[in-house]
Amino acid sequence: MTSIIRKSPSTGPQSPDVWGIYEADTGSVQYIVADPATKKAALVDVVQNFDPRSARCSFESADEVLQLAHDNGLTIEWVLDTHPHADHLMASNYLKDKTGAPNAIGEKTCEIAKLWSDYYNVPGLFEPTKDFDYLFSEGDTFKIGELDVTVWLSPGHTLGSITYLVGDAAFVHDTFMYPDSGTSRADFPGGSSKDLWSSLQRILSLPDDTRLFVGHDYGKEGREAQWEATVAQHRQSNIHLSGGVSEQQYRSVRDERDATLALPDRMLHALQVNLRAGQLPPAENDGEHYFKIPANKF
Repeated sequence: MTSIIRKSPSTGPQSPDVWGIYEADTGSVQYIVADPATKKAALVDVVQNFDPRSARCSFESADEVLQLAHDNGLTIEWVLDTHPHADHLMASNYLKDKTGAPNAIGEKTCEIAKLWSDYYNVPGLFEPTKDFDYLFSEGDTFKIGELDVTVWLSPGHTLGSITYLVGDAAFVHDTFMYPDSGTSRADFPGGSSKDLWSSLQRILSLPDDTRLFVGHDYGKEGREAQWEATVAQHRQSNIHLSGGVSEQQYRSVRDERDATLALPDRMLHALQVNLRAGQLPPAENDGEHYFKIPANKF
């Protein structure tokens, strides 16, 4: 693979090294977050590759991330996701098997699972408490090596999205986009532009030099993919939030924009996998796995 890979180096004590690995098919950014002192690391939002034409799954992106970690002498302690993604399949279970590290996501994934089990009309298909080792709540803390990590609930894009704060780095998933692209959509089931506004404002309350790492970029106007900007840069130049925009103004722009957006082409495949930590639906009596796609629901 020929992914774009960039390292954002530690700025001092309690500041992580961060590698961003760009997955071009879905515009997703995958992360390795490492403690420079101990070489312990976490993986964040790593992609399971999927071809929607053939419904074929593979793990080239995840293997590339693992190879990058190996090449830098890192030991994986955590497999983390920020939310059940709608635009790509997650590699959580695969990475857990490969590394032996526990996998984790936010506790409100259980509410999202209930919502989507109704959409798919498959009661009991999703059991996040079994498929994830940790379901984080607002304010939970853990460590990557000697680095302290704090979890914030950051709803809006989904009702259960979480942010990981690691020193001067924040993994803010589908809240912000790169400043020239604004913010993320809030129209998926359980999403809310009101909640997203609140989450954005909370993240903007972090110190000016906090590095914000976003979940997606689409190379606006042909530029190379970008995913890192500071709180100060977002305050100054984010096209949806700069210039003293009010909540009402923001929500009007966000809701109008969302009304024009099509569903991601992988969404109906992805949710039934991601709510199982990246595992396909259970095999049927022929030993094969099958996606179930609701018709005329959206």
